[in-house]
Amino acid sequence: MMTYIHQMARWSAMAGGMLLTLLTVLVVGSVIGRSFSGMGLGPVPGDYELVEMGVGVAIFFFMPWCYLQGGHATVDLLYSHMSLGLQRFIRLISDVLMLAVWLLLSWRLWAGLVDKYNNQETTFILQLPLWWGFALCMLGAVLGCTTYLCQLLVQLGWAKPDHSLSTTGPIGH
Repeated sequence: MMTYIHQMARWSAMAGGMLLTLLTVLVVGSVIGRSFSGMGLGPVPGDYELVEMGVGVAIFFFMPWCYLQGGHATVDLLYSHMSLGLQRFIRLISDVLMLAVWLLLSWRLWAGLVDKYNNQETTFILQLPLWWGFALCMLGAVLGCTTYLCQLLVQLGWAKPDHSLSTTGPIGH
C-alpha cells in the first residue's frame, strides 16, 4: 500500500510542478503582452483567475510528496537531543494532528465544492466554474489524508512499511 501511496504522491507532485510551469509561462506571456500593449498586444485575459486557481491546486498536489520526503519544517533545536522513543512519540502525535487538519481541510473543501457547484459560481472574466478548482484541490486533499493515515498505520505497527522506498522521509525513521 505504501508503494502505491508513494507513487501517487510522486505523480501528484509532478503534476503540480507541470501546472506551476504552465502558470509561469502564462504570467510571463501576460507581462510581455502588457509591456507591448501599445503595439496591439495585451495581457492574457483571466490570467489572475487562472493563477489563483492553479496555485491552490498545485499546493494541494505538492503536500503529500513533501510529507513523504520529510520536507515539512521541524524545529531541531531540542528534538535532535531527545531519545528515539520520545522522537517517535512526537512524530506520532504530530502526524495525528496533521491528519486531523487534513480531514478538516478536506471536509471544508468538499463543502465549498458543493456550494460552488450548486450556485454555479464562475470566475469573472473567463466564466470558468469555480467548483473545478475545488474538485482538483479535493484530489490532492484526499491523497493527503490517505498519506497521513497510511503513515500512521505504519507507525502504530498496523501496516508494514515498504522497505524498498527511500528512507529520507518519515517512512524510514
